[in-house]
Amino acid sequence: PLFQRDGQLYIERQALNGVRLWADNFDFVTIMMPLDPGEVPVGWVPLPSGLDRIALEPLPMAYRPDQFLRHLGATRARIRELMAASRYLSFAIGGLFGDWGAVSCLEAHRQGRKFAVWTDRVESEVVRSGMTHGIWRHRLLSRLYYRPTAWLERHVIRKATLGLFHGHETFETYRPFSGNPHLVHDIHISTKDHISQVALGKKLQQAQSGPLKICYVGRMDDMKGPLDWVEALGKLAAQKVMFSAIWLGDGDLRAEVLARIAELGLSDLISTPGFADDRAAVLDHLREAQVFMFCHKTPESPRCLIEALISGAVLVGYDGAFARDLTAKHGSGVFVPIGDVDGLAEQVGELATDRARLADLIGRAVLDGQPFDDVSVFRHRSALIKEHLS
Repeated sequence: PLFQRDGQLYIERQALNGVRLWADNFDFVTIMMPLDPGEVPVGWVPLPSGLDRIALEPLPMAYRPDQFLRHLGATRARIRELMAASRYLSFAIGGLFGDWGAVSCLEAHRQGRKFAVWTDRVESEVVRSGMTHGIWRHRLLSRLYYRPTAWLERHVIRKATLGLFHGHETFETYRPFSGNPHLVHDIHISTKDHISQVALGKKLQQAQSGPLKICYVGRMDDMKGPLDWVEALGKLAAQKVMFSAIWLGDGDLRAEVLARIAELGLSDLISTPGFADDRAAVLDHLREAQVFMFCHKTPESPRCLIEALISGAVLVGYDGAFARDLTAKHGSGVFVPIGDVDGLAEQVGELATDRARLADLIGRAVLDGQPFDDVSVFRHRSALIKEHLS
């Protein structure tokens, strides 16, 4: 979402990069984004003045049913005006109430307009995962919203002229419902962000000895499995495996994660500095890491896996179509079934003892990450839109 303070709009830093990349591929771009009435969070930056050939259109933040119904009429009218002035239509979906992307899709279908639908995760599965976690009110809402959310996302995907699905996990889930599905990526990594040959050589040398360096970057919420992550590290420590680990990110489960780290006596081995706003610092941590250990529990295509590969960090984590697809060519991934904490600890432990294999996988990770940069992936999506929606 956008935020506002003293009349100034704020946009998330990576989103701003995406806005500029869209404008590199079209004559003029209008982007509709919800406006959050809350305080501006860390990571959001002032919207630059005089953005060339770009218009940002704030829409109401309306994720509650009463808010959504109150704003629906006026917002639909504004969406129709913006659609009428646009040649190509592409909408990101995700959610139920307040999902203006889905509303736009249905409006385009009513008008007989061609349109693309884009998503980077299976939102209904994220909702379903909330049935068993959190406070009772959130669990109840998850039960009420799951089936309508699944129906809505499949309904608009069926109506879409073009389906753009980020990552193999999302693509495989939604492909049966799309008449024209395409596997795409949405990343904000430039070619300059890829690890250099000098840094790679140093990394390979350091991987020969010393504590295993483990990293993760992402939110501390249930779909990312932070408690599983801590449990796996606890098992490594019990096996006397030498390691140092860091989780960069904040979230709803932070208090539980910190408590569990303390209970297991891992405070000296695991660092949890919270949300990292400095992107260069995040990449430095990834280049430092030898293993990127993850415990993703829902179908999604997280960009952090690509960021790890381009930094030469070996992917070790829960199995999924996205991770397998990213590492298929050069075999740089090591995966276990979702929820297999013991298996995850075993695989990481084996890498800690077999440093030749670790070094080999680091080299393979760099090769698997080579095809990815933001200019190329935005050009790819833009070309698909022009080809199929003309």
